[in-house]
Amino acid sequence: MTRAPVLSFTDRGLYCAAGDFHIDPWRPVDRALITHGHSDHARPGHGAYLCTPLTAPVLRLRLGPVTVETLAYGGARRIGGATVSFHPAGHVPGSAQVRVEVGGEVWVVSGDYKTEADGLSEPFEPVPCHSFVSECTFGLPVFRWAPQAEVMEAINAWWRANAAAGRASILGAYALGKAQRILARLDPAIGPILTHGAVENVNEALREAGLALPATERVLPGAGTAARPGAFVLATPSALGTPWARRFGPAAEAFASGWMRLRGVRRRRGLATGFTLSDHADWDGLNAAIAATGASRVFVTHGYTAPFRRWLEEQGYEAGIVETEFRGEETGEATGEEPEGPPAEAGDAG
Repeated sequence: MTRAPVLSFTDRGLYCAAGDFHIDPWRPVDRALITHGHSDHARPGHGAYLCTPLTAPVLRLRLGPVTVETLAYGGARRIGGATVSFHPAGHVPGSAQVRVEVGGEVWVVSGDYKTEADGLSEPFEPVPCHSFVSECTFGLPVFRWAPQAEVMEAINAWWRANAAAGRASILGAYALGKAQRILARLDPAIGPILTHGAVENVNEALREAGLALPATERVLPGAGTAARPGAFVLATPSALGTPWARRFGPAAEAFASGWMRLRGVRRRRGLATGFTLSDHADWDGLNAAIAATGASRVFVTHGYTAPFRRWLEEQGYEAGIVETEFRGEETGEATGEEPEGPPAEAGDAG
């Protein structure tokens, strides 16, 4: 007799029949296990949410007074006939992989992850399993990241040069994860650090939950034009090139994203400067993470799924594709992160 798989792929998302719960479902369900607080993974309308302690305040910020339970990393919980636990994904603060065990068979749902430790998010930990559900947002060999320290050195140098020229520096960065990661490594000796309201809302929620972040100054709405030469402004990507950004007087604008690896994307966004900094694993990181699980079966989702599945099959894995509604907006603004699939403007990436 063939046993049912630990997880099945439904029109609401990943479902565990043994425990009667879903993981990151995109339609309302009774019980949802949430990998992290980006809004394409943490949707409204579920009866109950289970997540890590650092994800909970982000859910409440974005979803309102929802029913949230928390489970610390590594702590096992029995739900029906399944045993579940959360393990660091390294994507953003509080992000988790979900380990699900039923009858001795183990599946791990990675959510989103990155393998380079950023010094702020809990570092990615490989979790041994039989089946691994992996994102592949940047699942092509062209996507290979420089070390974070190198990128942050370039960002600080850009800010320093702008300040010396009497300009503000406005950097577009997604409100949850990327913004805090950059903020933690800026050199405050260069000048004041200002934040867009959406960024500061997340900062405040994470600070209240115990995450140490440098001091910032919130940019108040409707404050009018006030030139801030030498300031560093952390903005949402959609604020770039808008009247909101022009209030700071002479300024240079840039965007921090994995998509900046593609010069065509930066050019079409009208940016002279882009910094390739991603909260997702690059090509080498994806391959290393998958190998470290010891899984023989890999399901890929989000991004370059077809070529990445073919690659995995060539490496000897049993591979499949999980169809998903997690695509996000091309700007990343609705989800707060890089879209989990190439934006239309990156169609020449292959």
